[in-house]
Amino acid sequence: MNDILPEQTPVWQYVEATVRKVLGQYGYQEIRMPIVEQTDLFKRSIGEVTDIVEKEMYTFDDRNGDSLTLRPEGTAGCVRAAEQHGLLFNQTRRMWYTGQMFRYERPQKGRYRQFHQVGVECFGMAGPDIDAELLILTARLWKTFGLADHARLEINSIGTAEARRNYREALVAYLQQFKAELDEDSQRRLESNPLRILDSKSVATRKVLEQAPKLDAWLDDESRDHFERLKQLLDAAGIEYTVNPALVRGLDYYGKTVFEWITESLGAQGTICAGGRYDGLVEQLGGKPTVAVGFAMGVERLILLLETLNLIPESVNNQADVYVTAMGDQAVSPALLLAEELRDQLPGYIIISHCGAGSFKSQMKKADRSGARYALILGDNELQNQSVGLKSLRTDDPQQEFPRQQIAEALAQALSH
Repeated sequence: MNDILPEQTPVWQYVEATVRKVLGQYGYQEIRMPIVEQTDLFKRSIGEVTDIVEKEMYTFDDRNGDSLTLRPEGTAGCVRAAEQHGLLFNQTRRMWYTGQMFRYERPQKGRYRQFHQVGVECFGMAGPDIDAELLILTARLWKTFGLADHARLEINSIGTAEARRNYREALVAYLQQFKAELDEDSQRRLESNPLRILDSKSVATRKVLEQAPKLDAWLDDESRDHFERLKQLLDAAGIEYTVNPALVRGLDYYGKTVFEWITESLGAQGTICAGGRYDGLVEQLGGKPTVAVGFAMGVERLILLLETLNLIPESVNNQADVYVTAMGDQAVSPALLLAEELRDQLPGYIIISHCGAGSFKSQMKKADRSGARYALILGDNELQNQSVGLKSLRTDDPQQEFPRQQIAEALAQALSH
């Protein structure tokens, strides 16, 4: 787990504001859920034999003996909240959220045990058009961040639960013949979650999988038609994609469309956004049958990608624009009042008041370290003359003096250049 320090938060704010703006353009509404849920919610939704539930959840008993879990993902909690508050009754919903998730897994580059996700969930729309909208929306997000050339889309259809059951039998029958050649994780998954073997990165396992039965041969007609229409919509929108027959998602609730946005710009191939349809989850958690689709995006991974590619705009910082100094006790109150007036008159700028006394030299050092472009100087002479000193901290221009009433106008002109 890690801290996000003041020097880093402007980048986080930039990413969050950009996501909020793009999702707002599509009419998505924000929902905020607690980070703690009943453990049973995740066992029922994610699946008891998934890696997350078996090995990665932070679970504890509260004082009443109830089992609680820090949320490892957001979809189950969003469904719980939507159902609990009647948000899905005879209506469609487009919602999004952002916040901390928790998984006890081996940390990798850009991954932490407390990490942040942006999640998007859509309810009540059965057609492939909403699947397409999510992918078009995400492509717009990459374009907005300057990442259009650094993210590629892989899609697949994993069909209905019945189609997957039939395929699972055929896959297990095939893999049993080569069990000794599979990696340790895949051998374990052969009994519990064999479709996840298709995701294996082991070279030996990948070789065994080359001749394995393919899921698309078991797809039902409805899933096949849904997938074909989705591809047509993406083609019409100019969204490039690759069909990856081995793409499955690690959570039990997915069905039909699944997708991943992948980047190679962080060294090893990495997923920066993934999701799919989960038409049975609402009913599985006690609600009325409600079709749904969504995705999750890792914020740490996204920020790492933007920083690696130098795609953070220069304007994204929390440095001051103006630093107001107070030379001597008599200047403290006038300096605070001056800064307050300037915040009214120049609302778009960051104005820091020096607090804590100090010599001229030490105050100017702090002004410089603040990143401000200009320092305002108030001392005994300025108070006597009812003037303010204006000093550029980033150029060799000489210090100027302005009447107190004209400093806002002079400062606005200086900052506009």
